[in-house]
Amino acid sequence: MAAYLEASLQEADGDAALVAKALGDIARARGMSQVAREAGLSRESLYKALSGDRNPDFETVLRVMNALGIKLRAEPV
Repeated sequence: MAAYLEASLQEADGDAALVAKALGDIARARGMSQVAREAGLSRESLYKALSGDRNPDFETVLRVMNALGIKLRAEPV
């Protein structure tokens, strides 16, 4: 999961929708209902937020990453 998300972040080049779609792919593979429950969000809103058609807010991204057990970190460019 982390490797796929990392590759998507590198490929995205600032495209938040691409990263959201990658998170959506991971969440669907894990089970969207379970991820939504663990993130404290409704399944429907999570599907919409991670469809790749929208840019979810940062809080949603962090909650989903936490539910998936993925940590966000920063490194110098």
